[in-house]
Amino acid sequence: MRAFLTVLDSFGIGGASDAAEFGDSGSDTLLAVSRSTLFRVPNLIKMGLGNIDNVSAVPKVDDPNADVVRLKEKGKNKDTLSGHWELTGVVAEPFRTFPDGFPEELIDEFERVTGYEVLVNAPYSGTSVIRDWGKKQTEGKRVIVYTSADSVLQIAAHTDVVPLEELYRICSLARKIADGYGIARVIARPFSGSEGNYFRTPDRRDFSMPPPAPTLLDALKEKGFDVIAVGKINDIFCGRGITEAVHTSGNADGITRLKEFMTRDFNGLCFVNLVDFDMLYGHRNDINGYAAALSAFDESLDEIIKLLKPEDLFIITADHGCDPSTPSTDHSREDVPALFYGGGAGGHNFGTVSGFGFVAEKLKRFFGLQ
Repeated sequence: MRAFLTVLDSFGIGGASDAAEFGDSGSDTLLAVSRSTLFRVPNLIKMGLGNIDNVSAVPKVDDPNADVVRLKEKGKNKDTLSGHWELTGVVAEPFRTFPDGFPEELIDEFERVTGYEVLVNAPYSGTSVIRDWGKKQTEGKRVIVYTSADSVLQIAAHTDVVPLEELYRICSLARKIADGYGIARVIARPFSGSEGNYFRTPDRRDFSMPPPAPTLLDALKEKGFDVIAVGKINDIFCGRGITEAVHTSGNADGITRLKEFMTRDFNGLCFVNLVDFDMLYGHRNDINGYAAALSAFDESLDEIIKLLKPEDLFIITADHGCDPSTPSTDHSREDVPALFYGGGAGGHNFGTVSGFGFVAEKLKRFFGLQ
């Protein structure tokens, strides 16, 4: 038995009833990117993306080849951890955020434990912070520490000054400090280049707090199923419930790995995160880039579908929104789509459901766990 769960990171479809509470009224990632001339998703349309409740950005079809549902997040968050955990059956409590930067005592402890001076300590766009502070970071034993609207402590450093393994070591130390402040993720943000042309490398790593309860992944592993993590999935779950993991450099690499696993015989779940939608396009307000990436994924579905065995289940969903058309560069509180192809699915619309855990329940039934 094989199931493939693919998360298009940040592919929201708008319409969250509590979006105003998050400052995200009107956010709709799908609608925003559908207005680009680079947007072409014929395979997702055939699956029934436009048949999902209240989706107007793409047309409905008379005979969709996948089951579809609109999912509303139960947890009062709009971040990566919450979204992925809820997809696997665990609803997270709201995480602590730091709109004014981190407390002085946290920064003091960080500097004492790591031996590095902290620059910035404020909410910042990831690309802007290296543009504005990158040169100063390279001039001494310093790292850039910043946050966002999410519960994240991000650490940026030039790879010529702080090699990758050293940055990862710093982040591991910071993870221990972050535990005492309820910070969901510490993220390594290496960058390279020269002043005026700094760029982030694809070597990002997430150092997350563990899920607060056993997830679907734990249940599958306990029953002897394979649980294969592709992309940042292993980081998101701190390795829990996972039997094999591969990191990826972006969407293209993630899609290649997905197709490689589709050619392998295994018994269980292959769980994939495609991060570029969020990291490269949503957070950078790049509508055309997002649309082009979505179109590339849709084109890859031609081969992906051919690689599926008749009994395989293939799921496409998302963890939150990140509307690239709004002034904000942060995640947006949105509903997400879920499309279920194969494994006996096809043509059924489940309407609108409260809780991303609907995906976990479908997978439990597929694997005979309930």
